[in-house]
Amino acid sequence: MNEQRIRMDQKIQAMATRLSKSLDVNMRKSFLPDERKALRRFSSTEVAQVLGVSQDFLRKMFFEDRLNLGEIETDARGRRFYTAEQIDIARHEIAASSTKFHHIVPRRRDGEQIQIISIANFKGGAGKTTTAIHLAQKLALDGYRVMAIDLDPQASMTTMFGFRPELDFPEVGTVYDALRYEDPVPFRDILLKTYFHNLDLAPAGLLLSEFETETAHALRNNIRPPFYQRLALCINEVEADYDVVVIDCPPQLGFTTLSALVASTSLIVTVIPSMLDVASMAQFLQLTSSLMATIADVGASPDWDFMRFLITRFEPNDGPQTQMAAFLRTMFTDDVLTQPFLKSSAVSDAGLTQQTLYEIARSDFHRQTYDRAIESINGVVDEVEGLIGTAWGRK
Repeated sequence: MNEQRIRMDQKIQAMATRLSKSLDVNMRKSFLPDERKALRRFSSTEVAQVLGVSQDFLRKMFFEDRLNLGEIETDARGRRFYTAEQIDIARHEIAASSTKFHHIVPRRRDGEQIQIISIANFKGGAGKTTTAIHLAQKLALDGYRVMAIDLDPQASMTTMFGFRPELDFPEVGTVYDALRYEDPVPFRDILLKTYFHNLDLAPAGLLLSEFETETAHALRNNIRPPFYQRLALCINEVEADYDVVVIDCPPQLGFTTLSALVASTSLIVTVIPSMLDVASMAQFLQLTSSLMATIADVGASPDWDFMRFLITRFEPNDGPQTQMAAFLRTMFTDDVLTQPFLKSSAVSDAGLTQQTLYEIARSDFHRQTYDRAIESINGVVDEVEGLIGTAWGRK
């Protein structure tokens, strides 16, 4: 009886407040002392794998003092551990040592177009954000200058980077400030450095949902530039600073997602290999085609370098999933990435502390579980890097 007398808006607000405070306490415990995330250091084995050189070669470069990496952390057994910034320094110094290593610095060259990759899906829970953040982080580790753009008002990617949107950006500081129609701010002003070297973030927050309603008003009043140009113009402001942009789109096909699709040079659609998810993807493709055709009538049709489907949350021992994955590959052949992103307890367990496979240490998990998961996402990123190289005319 007492509960019935409570206004539901007040009850929901009380729930939100309690949950927010609890999450804040958890964040403080996880990321002391400064309450911000910090990236772990990487072993010599991991560094050699990232750089694509042998451990013996890396050891030789180190002992011949040919790597100016500053102070290197060692453990009690004398094993060396490197920061992501030291890995990047090593990359450039090794590349400078011989022409045969020039390829390990993958940054775009004169005449090569910035690659803007949207990760999209019509249905939530398809691994979209997980894919986007792992892709962005691995590209940064591999030497690209990366910008991650969170276009989802739920701000899951922003949260994974250690920010609390409702506390850090309650009214200003998100990508919405640069996209809005009234007094937009320069895009550079909302970009944040992350704890990942070579990786910046354009964060999201709940206010980003206002872009949908404001766009309807803008279309009626012919406010310029139109919604489908606004994100592209934002990226153009900072294009010289980056090689690759990874956009995490919201799980709906609204004005925000359409602006990302128009701005993009490529698209990755994540899909769980189940009948319901594939049916949802079919609807997504049909609606996308219709809306893109409408936008094309005003001269805004994108010219993508590639579009690929990525099978996510894949369980190889699940018979129906295996059949559906085979169906997708038969249907779309080379438009489906060869490597799926496996469903793994390593990914979900890392997510409990808002971390990715690149942030956790192999020793924190059963090694076979971790190795399978990291091999899976590394394979996905390798394929995407190959597509980027092809778009740049390198392969």
